[in-house]
Amino acid sequence: MTDLASRFRFVLVRTSHPGNIGSAARAIRTMGFTRLELVAPEQFPSREADALAANAVSVLAEAGVHGSLVEGLAGATFALGLSARRRGVNLEELTPREGAARALAAAARGEQVALVFGNERTGLENGELARCHAMVRIPSVDDYSSLNLAQAVQVMAYEQRLALLGGAVPDAPPERDEPPADAAHMERFFDHLAQTLDAIDFHKGREPATIMLRLRRLFQRAQPDERELRILHGILADAERMAMLARSRGEK
Repeated sequence: MTDLASRFRFVLVRTSHPGNIGSAARAIRTMGFTRLELVAPEQFPSREADALAANAVSVLAEAGVHGSLVEGLAGATFALGLSARRRGVNLEELTPREGAARALAAAARGEQVALVFGNERTGLENGELARCHAMVRIPSVDDYSSLNLAQAVQVMAYEQRLALLGGAVPDAPPERDEPPADAAHMERFFDHLAQTLDAIDFHKGREPATIMLRLRRLFQRAQPDERELRILHGILADAERMAMLARSRGEK
C-alpha cells in the first residue's frame, strides 16, 4: 500500500492562507500520504504553516513550490480537480468515493495521480479544471457548501485511504504498452493544437476557448502516450505547413 500511496500528490493552487497549507500537510500525513505540491502560494514558507502542520513538518519541508499548475502536475498522468460548485467546464463529475476509486485504478496501473485543490475564496478556475480528467464535488448541503480548504483535503485524503485499504482495484482497464503522456507533454500538445487551429482559420467566428475546452476533454479522456502525441504533433505541423503554403500562393 505504501508504494501505491507514493504515487499520489496533493496539489494546492494559489493558497491564500499559510495556515491552510500546514493543516493540509497534517491532513494528508494522517492518511499515509506525504507528497504536497504548492502552486503560486501567497505565503510560503511560513511559521503559521509549520505550527498547524504539527508533526507533519517533514511534508512541508519536502513540498514542491511551482509557478504554474502545469509545473505542479509535471509527471502526473491522471488528475482530479476538487470543486465545491459546478463550473462551465464540461467535466465528468464524481463523488469523493468515486474519484478515489478512479484514482486508485490509475495508481495501480503505475500512473502518477494528482488531487488538485483551488484557492480558498474562488476555488479552481475553469482553465485549471480543464487540466484535470474529472471533477470531484463533495456533496455538502446546498445552503452552506463552503468547506475550509484543509477540510476538503482531509475528506479526499480519507476517501483515498479507504480505497487503498480496500485493496480491490475497480474497473481497471488492461495495462497499456506505453504510459499516458504527462501533464507537461499534454500542455505542449494543446498549445500546438490551438496554434494550428488559428493557422488554418478553423474557428471562423466561433469562440476558440469553448472549442479548446471540448478538445481538451476529448484528448484528456483518450490519454494518448508520448508516441501518439508525436504523431499528432506531426499532423499539426503538416497542417500548419499547408496553411502557410496556401497563403503564400494566394498572395502571389
